[in-house]
Amino acid sequence: MVTVRFPVSRFWKWAIGLVGFFVLLIIALYLIPIDALRQYAELRMNQHLTDYTVTVGRAYFNPMGLSLALDDLVLIQNANPDPPVARIERLHARVRWTPLIKASLVGDVLIDRPRLYINLNQVKSEEESKTSIAQKGQDALEAFYPLKIDVFEIRNGELTYVEPGPYKPLHASEMFLYASNIRNIFSPEVVYPSPVKFEATLFDRGKLSMYGHANFLQQPHVSFKGEVDLRDMDLEYFTPITERQNISVRKGTVSAKGHMEFTPKNTEIHLMAIEFNGLDADYSHRLETAAKRHDQVQKATKAAKEVDNAATSKIRIDELKISQGTLGYLDRTTDPNVRIYADHIEGSLKEFNNQLAEGSSEFQMSGRFMGSGPTRVTGTVRPESKNPNFSFNIAIENTEMKAMSEIFQAYGKFDIKRGEFSFFSEIAIRNNRIQGYVKPIFKNMEVADMRTPEDKSLFHKLYAGAVGAMTELLKNRPRQVVATQTDISGPLEDPRANTAQIIINLVRNAFYKAILPGFEREVSDGQQKQ
Repeated sequence: MVTVRFPVSRFWKWAIGLVGFFVLLIIALYLIPIDALRQYAELRMNQHLTDYTVTVGRAYFNPMGLSLALDDLVLIQNANPDPPVARIERLHARVRWTPLIKASLVGDVLIDRPRLYINLNQVKSEEESKTSIAQKGQDALEAFYPLKIDVFEIRNGELTYVEPGPYKPLHASEMFLYASNIRNIFSPEVVYPSPVKFEATLFDRGKLSMYGHANFLQQPHVSFKGEVDLRDMDLEYFTPITERQNISVRKGTVSAKGHMEFTPKNTEIHLMAIEFNGLDADYSHRLETAAKRHDQVQKATKAAKEVDNAATSKIRIDELKISQGTLGYLDRTTDPNVRIYADHIEGSLKEFNNQLAEGSSEFQMSGRFMGSGPTRVTGTVRPESKNPNFSFNIAIENTEMKAMSEIFQAYGKFDIKRGEFSFFSEIAIRNNRIQGYVKPIFKNMEVADMRTPEDKSLFHKLYAGAVGAMTELLKNRPRQVVATQTDISGPLEDPRANTAQIIINLVRNAFYKAILPGFEREVSDGQQKQ
């Protein structure tokens, strides 16, 4: 008798073994009672969820499609259990059949209608953990569903972030995410083999969409390349975050469109357009936060300069626009508080980039100073490396001084009845030195001096140096028009400061060392002649 042996290929061994695995899996899961399956799912996931606990409402197994479904999942953070971090209406997992032709056993996961809720206490507890909640969740899911995820989908998700205080919660809804080929089974030679699509509604009206490709297996973190489109996102919701930087945002929207690429070695962001519409915001100066702010600014400036001009971090903005804006400086150290602002702002910054080799960027802005004085600002700015490098011209004309009454009351105890204020300045900063001038002009003033003799003595002590540095009142001018000019030349007070910080200091110093002393001198001279 002759025995014939047919060779069994590696493929058929793998196929037979896979079929056997599925048969055993179907039998095992089919025989497990539904409640026992739910308990098993909870047990396996909680074994891998450090600092968190999950409960499962119901569990199902479909032997026809080899799929599992978990309903009514609730995830709590043990340190802050109320409210739960997440509620998921359904988590559905199943075998993905197409990759079997590549001898890959993977699955896809659908998370349907997740509701995520995060508050500040939960964030602080998570920051203390060495492992992110995303990694913990992935480990927990794989403990119960052992197949590697190749397709991941979120349908109709919702995210709410709440901070203490009278602030609106940050809220995103209608979140849809779809990512496929996560395991790089198909087109593994492509740098970004995994298509990704994300859409969401931000704060009830804003729309965000991202389309591109990713490499989820990239180490040490995921890489992504794609397009982003943001429309009409309400900025008021960011008040609790901006308040930490002493910036109050009352209203406004932002829209942006561009391209981005993130890899472990490089970051490139190219925004073709970004527009702020109706932005209404103030920067606040507070005594109680001055020391803290100085430390924060130094750290932020150092971090920003590490990004500026770094070959691995490229940021480019073709055009940044602001329409119908209002920007102010609020001094909370005075009584009454003083607010200096410009409204009806229309401005643009063109060809901005953080690479010194790309050259300077031009900006221009027009508006109304204190609600009445036509204002125009133009200038150029170059990317910062070690030193700030920028220049600007300011022209403010015929501002109604009655609108500035609180400013002069707070700083000098003057009551403005009427008058017109104009201001001109040219400033350039290069190589940690400042060069330029400030020139305030007062016209047709009627002022009530509310100072006591003691106040006048103190005023002159405070500003004697500044007044001494002023040029003489311009001669051959009619009495109703008074102009003073202060030349500015010398090293920066703080060369480590960033551009925004320097501009704020310049505005403050211009008022103390030019506008207010010149104004006080004009008032005093007028009183002596009466």
